[in-house]
Parts: sequence; structure tokens; C-alpha cells
Amino acid sequence: MVRDRGPFDLEQPAAPPLGDDENSPRRRPSTIIDVANEARVAIGTVSRFLNGLPVRPGNRDQIEAAIQRLGYRRNALAAAMKSDLTNTVGFMVPTLSEFHTAVLQKLSQRMRTSGRAVLAYCHNDDRASVAEALDFFAAHRVDCLVMDGLDDAADGVRELVAGGTPVIYYDNDVTGMPVDRVLVENRAASARAVGHLLDIGHTRVAVLAGPAGNYTGRERLQGYLDAMQAHDIEVAPDYIVNGNWSERGGYAGILKLLSLEHPPTALFSSNYNMTIGALALLKEHGLRVPQDISVVSFDDVPLFSLHETGITAIAQPVDNISETIAGLINSRLSEEGTWHASQTITLGCNLILRGSTRRFVAEPRK
Repeated sequence: MVRDRGPFDLEQPAAPPLGDDENSPRRRPSTIIDVANEARVAIGTVSRFLNGLPVRPGNRDQIEAAIQRLGYRRNALAAAMKSDLTNTVGFMVPTLSEFHTAVLQKLSQRMRTSGRAVLAYCHNDDRASVAEALDFFAAHRVDCLVMDGLDDAADGVRELVAGGTPVIYYDNDVTGMPVDRVLVENRAASARAVGHLLDIGHTRVAVLAGPAGNYTGRERLQGYLDAMQAHDIEVAPDYIVNGNWSERGGYAGILKLLSLEHPPTALFSSNYNMTIGALALLKEHGLRVPQDISVVSFDDVPLFSLHETGITAIAQPVDNISETIAGLINSRLSEEGTWHASQTITLGCNLILRGSTRRFVAEPRK
């Protein structure tokens, strides 16, 4: 039986699905099923990965590779409508230094795999900028905020957490805050670095320290003090100089140390910015590392391996820091993870030995 057709009821051949024809100008967007097939894992495994839940490392690598090959894009709008999330993460830093930039880069890469974007804000340790940053992230309804711990931001952070926005501290801490933390073994690693100088015969070891009001600065200074005490060496107060985390502070600090009646034979610098300032001063004054002074730095940067002698340094695990932060974010934003208590995760550091230290040899008496 043939029915009557209206003027627009013309029978047309079925069109092939978009993307089935390799000559088609538009390809069908890849789906979670395509990713599962490409990675040779179950669809549920891909779903767990996309939602930030634990997946075996082998499966995770296969899924990431499949996403890359297929150009898969998660439907962020649909996900946000279902979960009331914006799929954005705030990242608040004092400066875009080597360390913070590396963490930002690695974290952004990791967040992309779970369909999230990272918004960064540099506050330059300015109180007004810190307040503006917190307002900015609150206005943009970020799902989570990652930041270095700041006393000036404490009230704003408490408001965010009370409003349901998880906050994760890294690099620096503020005690008593209801936040997750990803920190490194600042005190123990500093003690190992200073212990290395003491083990090779130095007793006049100075330290370029961070600000006393800064948690990380206090921890690294305490590591210096721990090592000196463990080797039964009295600490000379003049050998402790605040370099304020800056190149200018490191430059001025080493100048002050070298002006002492008995200048140090070895230096522990609590971050790489101060180390660079100290190295600049030493070069200007024609002093050699390690012949005239041995140097160890907290933080390892590419520049240190390119230095004429190479700078011995404590390397922070940037990849591990970023991966751990990403895991906490995904855990907090999953339905199962929103309830758990605040966590503090402390990661180990490596001491990279290069040519900037040498065994102390006392000058012969004249």
C-alpha cells in the first residue's frame, strides 16, 4: 500500500552519519564509547577516569593516549548542568616563578584530562591583591581553589570553605585552617642539605633564610638548626640572614655575610631566588664556587645544572606535587569525596649533588 505524499514529503535516501565518510568535511565528535574501544578498557573505567576516580596506572595511560589520538572532548556544559559545577579550578600564586609556573603547567595538563580548566591569579604578596583574588575566584564560582597559604587570606578562605568551595594549600601553610595541604619535607630536606656541608668539614655554615613569619621559611631555617645541633656545632647568630625569598635579598645577604670578621666557608640558601642573587654578588667580587665558598640551594632549577660548576640543590617533586593536588581536587569534587576530613600530604625531596660544594681544607697557619 502506497500512501499519498504531500508537496514536501519527498522520499530521500538516508544520509550517512557524520564522520562515517572520510571525505566528509565534518567528523562526528568522539564519544566515551570510542575512547573505551580505542583504549581497550571498559566504558565504566573511562567514566571513572573522567570523573577523577582511581584507575590503574596502565589503564590510565591507555585512556590518556586514546583521548589524545581521538581528540575527545568531554561535554563540559552537560557535566556542569548535572553536577552544578563550573569545571574551573582557581590557582593563586605570589609570583610566576620557576617553581610556581611549573606546578601551574603540570596541574593544568592534569586538569584537562578531567574536563576542567585552571584560572590563575598572581597576587605578588600584596594584601589588596590577595583580597581581589579571593573575590575574583568567588565571583567566577570556581569548583576548588589551589593556593599558597597566606595569613592575610585566612578569613576569605574560611568563607570559601564554609560556602562549599574546597581549598588546597601548597608550598606554604597556615596552621588551623580547614583545608587540604600538599607540602614537602622542608625541614628534613634542609637538614640533609646542611648536613652534607657539615659532613665534608665545614663548620662556618651560614643560611639565607626566608621571612620568620612564613611557615616554609621557619621550617627550612629549623632544618638548618637541626643539622647544626646534630653535629654539635654552635650557631652564630650573624650567620642567619633573612633574604626575604628574593634575588635582591640574596645579594644583600651574602654581602653582609662576607663582611663579617670570620665569613662563612659554606652557604645554605633557602630558595633559588636568593641563591641567584648570592651567585651574582660572588661573581661580581671575583669569588669562586666552591673554591672560596661552598653553596647549596633549596629548589633546583635548570639554570643550576648549566652553572660552570653546577649548583648542589634540593629538588622539589613538581610532578608529584601537581599529581597529588589533582587527585585531591578530583576526590573533593566527586560525590563520594566531599565529606572527608582535611588531609595533609607531605612529599619527599631529593638532594642533587653537583660541583658547588667541596671538602673544607683549613688554610695553613703563617
